Amino acid sequence: MMALRRYLGAALAARLASEGMGIALVLLTLERTGSAAHGAFVLTAWLAPHVLAAPLTGAAASRTRRPRLFHVASLAGFALCMAALALLVGRAPTPVVLVVAMAGGSCGPMVTGGLSSLVAGLVPAGPRLDRAYAWDAVTYNAAGVTSPAVVSAFAALGSAGTAVLLLAAGCALAAVLAATLPYDAKPPATAAASLRAGMAAGLAALWRVRELRAITSATTLAFVGVGGLSTSAVLFAGRLGSPDGGGLLLTAFAVGALGGALTLGRITAVAPGRMARWALTGTGLALAGAAFAPSVTVAAVLFAVAGVCDGPLLTSTLRIRSEGAPAAVRTQVFTLGAGLKVTAASAGAALVGLAAAAPPYALLLAVAALQLAGAVLHLSIRPTRAVPRPGPELPLPARPNPEKGYSAP
Repeated sequence: MMALRRYLGAALAARLASEGMGIALVLLTLERTGSAAHGAFVLTAWLAPHVLAAPLTGAAASRTRRPRLFHVASLAGFALCMAALALLVGRAPTPVVLVVAMAGGSCGPMVTGGLSSLVAGLVPAGPRLDRAYAWDAVTYNAAGVTSPAVVSAFAALGSAGTAVLLLAAGCALAAVLAATLPYDAKPPATAAASLRAGMAAGLAALWRVRELRAITSATTLAFVGVGGLSTSAVLFAGRLGSPDGGGLLLTAFAVGALGGALTLGRITAVAPGRMARWALTGTGLALAGAAFAPSVTVAAVLFAVAGVCDGPLLTSTLRIRSEGAPAAVRTQVFTLGAGLKVTAASAGAALVGLAAAAPPYALLLAVAALQLAGAVLHLSIRPTRAVPRPGPELPLPARPNPEKGYSAP
């Protein structure tokens, strides 16, 4: 239990830093250059490498003979690039800033999926592991609620550069805590395996294990909508006569998601695949209702309900990845899944930006529709019957069950 507590401390500190960098970079560039466009370029350079680096970092993490050093170095590199950006943005040539941002973003998959892949090695399988993933999901939601507020407060009281340095210090603390965790030693043969083979094995697992394919496809589609939720909420609140109400709607969603993760996310009696579909369906229906809300207050209530429904989705996703991923490629599966979701969210934000002239309620309905489409997609892909045991080239679990995950061979 002590190892899990240290892990949760490291995960929360790292994810507070990761969640806060989006708004911190925008505030920092505005403060020093007065250009929102420049901030968008830096933020894109920070986010874009997530999906590109995910296969490589996942394969490297699973094959290194010194996993402790790899994880600690990734967190330390994340922190170092944050600190460098605090000093360079608005002062150094733009190409230099973009290169540093891309280097930091390349460490991003280890802060999200890479860290989550460690949970299975800290807690024995069963209900305790399910609860551990629920707490891991809480770190994401808690960071999403608190980090933007903390960054905004520090930027207002001091400077955006100070806020970025604070985030860097938090990630450095995460690196220190990660150094105290137990790690599975890698046998020499595994550690020396080709990175290319490792990357291919991770992608193959995401495709060949149907439950992994189902949850990855469903959440990636849903996150195209989630990526556009911020802009849609701001535009919708403005339509209701409250230009500043977008922040209230997003806060309501984030607080609801935290509550959902702490309550519904800890229910282990429901199969994770079924819970994921319920979460996507509930989120979509609540957001669709919010699109017809007559006031910001009513919309905020429905956004909170949508957040509560969304809360257990991450817990279910983590459980499915842990149960469905072969042990040899578990880290790749976690990092790839996280990278795909970040990229999907970035694409969603860009799409809403292109469609910003559309009626705000239509944008919100589109976000809701993508959640419902994700639920339908998961239902259509999930395994409905047992499949033959795969060959030795990819040691997939032996007996997939559509509702209870995968039992070990």
